[in-house]
Amino acid sequence: MNEIHDTPTVLPDLARAAWRKSTRSQTSNCVEVAPLPATVALRDSKDRGGPVLLFDRGEWRNFLAAAKEGRLDRI
Repeated sequence: MNEIHDTPTVLPDLARAAWRKSTRSQTSNCVEVAPLPATVALRDSKDRGGPVLLFDRGEWRNFLAAAKEGRLDRI
């Protein structure tokens, strides 16, 4: 039988993160990104105290490549 072991998760210190928003942002419908030592954090610019998504660097690079190639464009 397979066993699932809980591994303790160490969350980064987001209070000291250097958050940035795109210079192309013209409205309040934006996200902010903070590069961290092992991950990349993403949050809603309107809810800075709200939830944060964490991506490992490989996932983040794949996301950016897909966006640049238009694979995430809506039809």
